[in-house]
Amino acid sequence: MNKLRRILLTLAVGAACAPRAALAQRPASKPVRIGYLDTASASTAGNRLDRLRAGLRDLGQVEGTDILIDARWAESAYDQLPALAASLLAQKPDLIVAAGPAAIQTMRRATSTVPIVFAASGDPLVFGFVQSLSRPGGNVTGVSSVGADLSAKYLGFLREALPGLSTVAVLMNPGHPGHPDYLRSIQAATPASVRVLPLQAADAGQIEAAFGAIRQRGAQALIVLGDGLFFSQARRIAELAVQQRLPTLFSTREPVQAGGLMSYGPNLAEQFYRAASYVDKILRGALPADLPVEQPTTFELVINLKTAKAIGLTLRQPLLLRADALIE
Repeated sequence: MNKLRRILLTLAVGAACAPRAALAQRPASKPVRIGYLDTASASTAGNRLDRLRAGLRDLGQVEGTDILIDARWAESAYDQLPALAASLLAQKPDLIVAAGPAAIQTMRRATSTVPIVFAASGDPLVFGFVQSLSRPGGNVTGVSSVGADLSAKYLGFLREALPGLSTVAVLMNPGHPGHPDYLRSIQAATPASVRVLPLQAADAGQIEAAFGAIRQRGAQALIVLGDGLFFSQARRIAELAVQQRLPTLFSTREPVQAGGLMSYGPNLAEQFYRAASYVDKILRGALPADLPVEQPTTFELVINLKTAKAIGLTLRQPLLLRADALIE
């Protein structure tokens, strides 16, 4: 009987440890090393990494014991990304998490062997990060921030807020690889009665200049494309917009929490929580090439009522009822 009990106990312990077989090949004293590269700054986008950490914790990956995370933040300086990528690779990571199209593109060019998990990716097919969504086919996979072209939605929400809208400015970063395509999508979705005014800004000073151009050229609303610089400068952009009584629309809720008027898009922070499942699967032996890219299925409309009041804008009830979150 004692022998039978020992056999059953051994089988039970083995079954409990089976999901961690891939990690068990590594010495217990040597945690898995994860590199993290973000186009934004830790002060403005640190919640992304926090959500990734939370996701990993919930999957049983204990930081300091099972995993170590080395983070690099580009602080919106895209020209620094290659050096940051090189410094991460010098640490010989087992896996890289990359946030933002420019960071993903840089890491993909820097290594074809280290697995890369992405979030806040833009459209991974347009950028060529993967061969297909169902079969990525390389060393890159993750959570896409684009599930559909939202350009028509952006224009629709702004026209609902401003029925007489005739000129809309679009703030874009010339260093962002996806902004030219995003601008073309907005232009294609814009009716002939509305003029699109593209404005570029590659640093904080150029953002100030862009608002000068908005004032001079009579734009009545502003679409701010998703970007690490604009994310980090969201509060300043919101302040400038309030000064000009200018409605703004962003792609994520964080700039609205900082004072922007509206946002429409997926919950970006939660994408990093979801990305943790990709990290976990790869560390347990899965190949990035075989893990389908996850696309967002829900999009949230967030409206800042305090900002609407500050710019003297009365939003109609149908628009308010469609909001998923109202900030007061």
